[in-house]
Amino acid sequence: MSRIGKSPITIPEGVNVDYKDGVVTVKGKLGELTQKVDNIAVSIEDDIISFERSSEKSDQKAKHGLYRALINNMIKGVTEGYSKELELVGVGYRATNQGQKLDLAVGYSHNIVIDLAPEVKVETVSEKGKNPVVKLTSYDKQLVGQVAAKIRSFRAPEPYKGKGIKFVGEQLRRKAGKSA
Repeated sequence: MSRIGKSPITIPEGVNVDYKDGVVTVKGKLGELTQKVDNIAVSIEDDIISFERSSEKSDQKAKHGLYRALINNMIKGVTEGYSKELELVGVGYRATNQGQKLDLAVGYSHNIVIDLAPEVKVETVSEKGKNPVVKLTSYDKQLVGQVAAKIRSFRAPEPYKGKGIKFVGEQLRRKAGKSA
């Protein structure tokens, strides 16, 4: 049995979880998320969610832990939220935002302007002597990760000087270069 799938989830106070017609809906103070659940039985009793599978097939074993993790991430998202921070490393690299528009200057002949989804809140921090930082926050873990990966893809960090857009705290594998 899946070790992740068999552990129950306790619903915190202020979160409402509904299961109807194969769709789990989670409502909290930060927002509302839905997830379709296939071939896994979901039971909600006394603020505890448990997941059961009907057979020992490999696809059901995989989905057992998957849906438990997705629902747990949804509950954590509507109570606490998720955030990602990206750091722009390079001479002349800048980031500014006006509402939901993020404007990046990362070494191209033009600035990159991105319209972000309304669920994602963006904040840019530029201090003198430090690299600019872009902070993304939302209640949807998948959406925050997808938006952060999209922004990082505009100028991924290169291995020789380390220039590019990287996650804060990310360790880059550096190469020695020609002289070594």
